[in-house]
Amino acid sequence: MRAITNFFDRIVQRYLPDAFIFAIILTVVVYLMGVFMTDSSPVQMVEHWGTGFWDLLAFAMQMALIVVTGYILANTPLVKKGLEKISSLAKTPVQAIILVTFVGIIGSLINYGFGLVVGALMAIQIAKKVPTVDYRLLVASAYSGFLVWHGGLSGSIPLLVATEGHFLEGEMGLIPVSETLFSSFNIFIVIFILLTMPFLNAYLMKLRQGQEMSYEIDWEKSSMNEEYVEEKKADLTPSEKLENSRIITLIIALLGLGYAGYYFYTNGFNLNINIVNLVMLFLGILLHGTPRRFLHSVNNAVKNVGGIIIQFPFYAGIMGMMVASGLSDMMSQWFINISTEFTFPLFTFLSAGIVNFFVPSGGGQWAVQGPMMIEAGMQLGVDNAKTVMAVAWGDAWTNMIQPFWALPLLAIAGLKVKDIMGFCVIILFYSFIPISIGLLFFN
Repeated sequence: MRAITNFFDRIVQRYLPDAFIFAIILTVVVYLMGVFMTDSSPVQMVEHWGTGFWDLLAFAMQMALIVVTGYILANTPLVKKGLEKISSLAKTPVQAIILVTFVGIIGSLINYGFGLVVGALMAIQIAKKVPTVDYRLLVASAYSGFLVWHGGLSGSIPLLVATEGHFLEGEMGLIPVSETLFSSFNIFIVIFILLTMPFLNAYLMKLRQGQEMSYEIDWEKSSMNEEYVEEKKADLTPSEKLENSRIITLIIALLGLGYAGYYFYTNGFNLNINIVNLVMLFLGILLHGTPRRFLHSVNNAVKNVGGIIIQFPFYAGIMGMMVASGLSDMMSQWFINISTEFTFPLFTFLSAGIVNFFVPSGGGQWAVQGPMMIEAGMQLGVDNAKTVMAVAWGDAWTNMIQPFWALPLLAIAGLKVKDIMGFCVIILFYSFIPISIGLLFFN
């Protein structure tokens, strides 16, 4: 196991480029495939790409807000104090690993941006209290919680297909979260990982015993190192009084959360991307107390969404080429030819794991892969909800060795991708088992 971990560490450090490069590579690959495998000419492929380039702007904003609102909520004084108290429960390195994994999983089930930030903050707090723990494994354990995000309340694909007006509504209609997030197969996968992943990471900690585990933690590199300092002035200007007004915060927070309550009262627990973002946003506003404190957290949060903002137009362009050229139809037929109704969810999951290397965003991946997989699944008689979640879990699965979403957590923790990737490979191999069982044998 140590040899496998070291091997993948070396491969990733040497050959894994930035996530933006992935988007460019996939753009070129799909363009060439369209030229040589379909009737589209080079000029027509350029037209398909440009025509679709801006089709996902609203979706990109939704995805960016999921990360931003999760970060804002995790950085509220109440949440940070709660994490400090929880971290005191760990007395030994093994307990530290178990605790941070559990917290990371729960946080990511609530909101993936929230889970990433909470996991990093918990790792920092525990490392200060249990200095003998392997800090790199501790941060990897925090990141392992991110594995379940697409099966949780902020899962972009299941929430998208439950949102009126999504780009595949004409083909598949709306699918409520009761058939995706709260299905028996998804619940099985989530609970299995929740109950066993902490102990897998604890086992990795035991394997590390007797090895050199010292690591100089550079807290100055942490993006959460800068704390908000409230200015104390004898005389505040009218604008400064507004910026520090708790009354304004309370009014707008109650308005937003009041609407959320009305929505759930009239629609039941019917989640979609917009309502999740709204709840997270206004909880963050309320718990930060003042507009100035809230905006300080916002300024830090937006540093983590640059990749989403700049890459989604490229994903939209790829989707435009795939659909307009007929490539998506060709790939759908290929999956139909090699699959049965029983095996299709597993093949979809594996293919989504591969695509995630090139499109490291659940929303972007669905834009590229969703049309072809839904069409293929419908021809084979596979339930659309199962196809949706197979793609979702494939995306979440290889995030363990795709560093795009680890970057916010690593920025907070002050580490690099190479510091945690070896441990994440083992987590990837292990998690394949419950995900496959859930997709194949549960309805």
